[in-house]
Amino acid sequence: MNIIVCIKQVPDTSEVKINPLTNTLIREGVPSIINPYDLHAIEAALQIREKKGGKLTVITMGPPQAEDALREAIAMGVDDVRLISDKAFAGSDTWATSYTLSRAIEKLGYDLILCGKQAIDGDTAQVGPEIAEFLDIPHIAYIKKIEEIGDGFVRVQRLMDDSYDVVESTIPVLLTVVKELNVPRLPSLRGKMAAKKAVITKMTLNDLDAEEDNIGLRGSPTKVKNIFAPPMKGDRKILEGTLENQINELVEVLKSIKCL
Repeated sequence: MNIIVCIKQVPDTSEVKINPLTNTLIREGVPSIINPYDLHAIEAALQIREKKGGKLTVITMGPPQAEDALREAIAMGVDDVRLISDKAFAGSDTWATSYTLSRAIEKLGYDLILCGKQAIDGDTAQVGPEIAEFLDIPHIAYIKKIEEIGDGFVRVQRLMDDSYDVVESTIPVLLTVVKELNVPRLPSLRGKMAAKKAVITKMTLNDLDAEEDNIGLRGSPTKVKNIFAPPMKGDRKILEGTLENQINELVEVLKSIKCL
């Protein structure tokens, strides 16, 4: 089985800063991490490979520094990695990103594609399903459990608001996973040593046979006009004492702000 996992390097959310003049994220000097949901996708793929065999490849689209995320994936135990990187890809929205990743995946070959349900910097949850649409294969979102992978099919539990659905699909298929699926393993010492020595293979525009009208800023139908920090929350107070005292105090607070 040929398994592909798509990951994204994102700013550490505790360190995000915004330039007040340009309303853009300040990325210089900001620590980056693998998107947390993508770690669950890597772990799921590792478990599948351990049971079913095959090859596991992790890919990411980004600038040269995204190599760090791929090295972390190698340290976790993946077989191969690819960095999709070219100045022509700059400014891609979810459409252009999905298209570019789908061209890379087509080149690599695949049976099963795994993605985190969404990236914590954009929170769109669009890239995984859009990749499947470009590849013209089924996709199932919000996977909380992989029940079985058989001969040409997969059966999973899809997380819903108050329960879950059991869904079966033919292979190839793309799955987006949630954190309830598993606990990602920590990189081993041997894995870290292998990651440090690994040569990262890069795929550029020339390697993808992609249409230039569908990539980068030129191929992006949506544009970011500005970005801003949410307003600071007002004063907060923790009520203490007995339940009766807390209720009485809460009533007085609500009266003071004219909510009662």
